[in-house]
Amino acid sequence: MTQASPFANLRIVLVQTYHPGNIGSAARAMKTMGLTDLVLVNPRVFPDDEATRLAAGAADVVENARVVERLEDAIDDCVRVVGASARLRSLPLPHYDEPDEMAQALVKDAVHDPVALVFGRERFGLTNDEIRLCSHQVSIPANPDYGILNLSQAVQVLAYELRRAWRRLPFGDVDAAVDSDNDTNTGTDSIATSATPPKLRQPTREQVAHFQAHLGRVMRDSGFITQPHARTEEQLQALFARATPTRKELSLLRGLLSSLEAHLPSSDDPKD
Repeated sequence: MTQASPFANLRIVLVQTYHPGNIGSAARAMKTMGLTDLVLVNPRVFPDDEATRLAAGAADVVENARVVERLEDAIDDCVRVVGASARLRSLPLPHYDEPDEMAQALVKDAVHDPVALVFGRERFGLTNDEIRLCSHQVSIPANPDYGILNLSQAVQVLAYELRRAWRRLPFGDVDAAVDSDNDTNTGTDSIATSATPPKLRQPTREQVAHFQAHLGRVMRDSGFITQPHARTEEQLQALFARATPTRKELSLLRGLLSSLEAHLPSSDDPKD
């Protein structure tokens, strides 16, 4: 197996990077650890000579970077999306206490499906709304008295954890899983069971978002919530993120919601 097998599905996303040189430095940090998939969300200036210059030998990563307008466009096909944050938010989203735990989960999923590690702006990171688009959060346990890391340093630390997790994979099982995908177009979120069909793998962020929108609609139409209640929906989002339902299980839940929805009174029905 070549190094790129799980690494091809490991994506680094930079959101609204202000200084183009930081894009180049981040690309250099990525390539040092074997990562090449870089997506830029609405960067202030790109392409730019400063980005290429600071990338040094990783200019190919910069040149092949994709630019998108919205964070959703960068992560919708990913089965696990981890937002890197310098501080623990009050959001109920699951949080990895240690970066190595995050790396193990991402690398395992990346054997078959795209995953993403998202970094925010240099000055204030990711907004709460952007964190809500992620499935998990992670922070780097730096010195609490001076925990300042620039963007490329943060990318370097977490990229190292990803490479470290990859080096610990049971390569024989990964080879079998990759071969199974190539031969039958099936796969799994568990390295040890390469024959598991795609429907038993993790759903993409887009599929989860459709489910959450469906759930929210049924909660409102049923009267479970009578006004916008972001906290309730956030808590349910965190619940399903911790439960990690498979694609088949998510489909069953949507079928249940559709059945309930069909029995709700129409808004055109007369009120008693």
